[in-house]
Order: sequence, then C-alpha cells, then structure tokens
Amino acid sequence: MSAAPRPANSALFGSKEHLSVGRALSELQAHRPIRVIVPREVLFVLPLEGIDDQRLHEFAMLCSPNAPKLIITQQRARTIGIEASTPMALPLSAETGAGAIFGLAAGAEKDHFAAKAEAAGRAAAAAIRLRKLNRGLPAVLAAKVANVGSDLMHSMVAVEADAVERFAASATNVLAVASEASIPLASGTSAHFVVFRDALGVDQVAIIVGKPNFAEPVPVRLHSACLTGDVFGSRRCDYGDQLQLALTRLESLGGGIILYLAQEGRGIGLANKMRAYRLQDAGLDTRDANTSLGFEDDERDYGIAALMLRTLNCTRIVLLTNNPAKLDGLTKAGIEITARAPLEASVNVHNRRYLTTKAVRSGHKFVTLKASAGEKS
Repeated sequence: MSAAPRPANSALFGSKEHLSVGRALSELQAHRPIRVIVPREVLFVLPLEGIDDQRLHEFAMLCSPNAPKLIITQQRARTIGIEASTPMALPLSAETGAGAIFGLAAGAEKDHFAAKAEAAGRAAAAAIRLRKLNRGLPAVLAAKVANVGSDLMHSMVAVEADAVERFAASATNVLAVASEASIPLASGTSAHFVVFRDALGVDQVAIIVGKPNFAEPVPVRLHSACLTGDVFGSRRCDYGDQLQLALTRLESLGGGIILYLAQEGRGIGLANKMRAYRLQDAGLDTRDANTSLGFEDDERDYGIAALMLRTLNCTRIVLLTNNPAKLDGLTKAGIEITARAPLEASVNVHNRRYLTTKAVRSGHKFVTLKASAGEKS
C-alpha cells in the first residue's frame, strides 16, 4: 500500500454542509451553545455536559423570555417513567439546579418524572444526533429563539437539522487513508498499520498482521477500542483478552487483519462508558446501563469497517467474533463472510455477569460460558 494519503469522497469533506456540521460538533464538544435550524424555527441548544449553576443561569438568560427544556432520548425517557418512541422535551422549573437536571438526564435514580413531557421537534432531535456523533451524553438544554435579530444569536454557530441528518446518513461513506507504516511486534511478527480518518476526524486503524492471502477469505477481527481492557487489563470485560487472542490466532494462521475501531463502550465513548460502569455498580446490567443513559444497547455502526476492508481490497473474510450483529452489519454493507470463528476469553468473577448479559440479552455465542455455568450448577 502507498504511504500517500488517499481520500475517498473528498467532495463531502469540503462541502458547506460538512463544514457547518463539523463546527457545530466542535462547539458542542467545547460546551458552547449553538443554533439548530428547521423551517420556521430556530432552537438554542446547550450540551448538558460541563453544565453548572452559573452556565445554567447564563443560558436561561440567553433564552429569555422562553424557558429552556431538557431534551432526552426515548430510551432515557422510558427509564424515568415516560412512555416515548421519540426524543422528549421535559419542562423545568426555574428553581431546578444544574445537578438536579444532570441527575434527571443520567442519574441512577429512577424516580418518575411528574410534569408533563412532550415529543421533541426535529431541531431538538438533530441536537441529540449531534451529541451522539461526538460520543457525548445524549441530552441537551434547548429553547426556541425569541429575539431572532440579536447580535449574539448571529455570532453563534448555526446548523440545519436537515444537514445533520444527511451528514449522519453519509458519515460511514467518507474515509481517507491518513498514513501507514510497518511495525515489528513483540511476538516477532511484522504488522502493517494503516490509519484511516473518518468524516468526524477520528482515526480508525487497520492492522495487517503477517502476510494474509487475499485470494482466499481473510481472517478478520473487528475490535472496538477499549482503553480499560486493551491497555490496563480490566477484568470487567473480555476485550483485552479478545484482542490478544485475535493477534495470536492471526499469527498462527499466517496473517489476517484487525480493524481497531474507535467505538469505545459499544459506540458511546469513554466518558459515557464510565457512567455506565457506575450504573452497573448501582445494580444495572451492561445493556440497561447503556439504555438508562439514553443510548441504544449497541450504538456501533459497521459501515466504516466495511469501507476499510474494501479499501484494502478485502471483501471475502472469515470473521473472528462471538457477536452475530457484526456478521449482519458487515453482510449488509457488502462484505462476504464465509465463516465465523469464535474468540472466547476466560470467564472470571468480575466479567461473568457482563458476559452472561451479552449471551442472554444480545445473542452472543459463548460455548465456554455455557460450560462454566454447567460446571457451577
């Protein structure tokens, strides 16, 4: 492979819509307010992360005379007792402080929300989509703009809800090779690292281990980045063990590919993963912890992985996974999977509940877990 960067769909990278969405994402990541626009409506939006009572007061003054509402996903709404199939807007009293609002959006308590909530509009839903795109907590404060002619309003970054929707739909079709190099590994095997950059500016990495035969189905592992497991050996999950098992397996087969994807915590990001761990410590399983924070059980999208494989001229693979959703996702994205190879890590006292939840509620295939459960009984 050439070391020169090779962009794909570069027109989208430089489009006006891409730039407006990118600026909106950057502003929200920096905890600054933005405007989200739909026909006949402009919404002030402030991310909930980084909020304190001072920022809450300043935002309320900015929105005056309209009062900001808390926008949450339908998953979080159901957690606090609201029947919902769309993002919801929750009215807030003037006395509600920043801590209470954050607890309402992400706390472990499941007190039912007493006031009347209403379905959020398209602008608010687009704001939630933006927060998910940059792995933030999917909750924002929002209010309709009253003084549309103010200088302060026009100084804010603005983005159209339609642009957010189009960007999200096309994000997995935009990828560029940023750099690549060969790296000798501790095992003695040589690996070629190819760094891709996606539409959000995030690095996704393909590690070509050994010398895979691309004329035959290539052994491939899709591995979601896991700082706690991959780097620090956390026993709460099986990710670090699976990464090492995959590397050893590919070396024994003479070669293969590991796609190291920036999808920490099943696509919710590291900060939210830590919040989910706190909820698990309070009694929830891994699936309910994610949905309690306002996410789907699994927010990962394998379109980027499929595009990485196609860029590497690898469209027929043997997939190393216990997760049937990965097979479905790659198959729908045009990758031919000729076989699935299990990749089972050892079960311990810290990860047993986690693995059991993945097996029972998410359909993961674990022979070792079943054997271990049988021995215990």
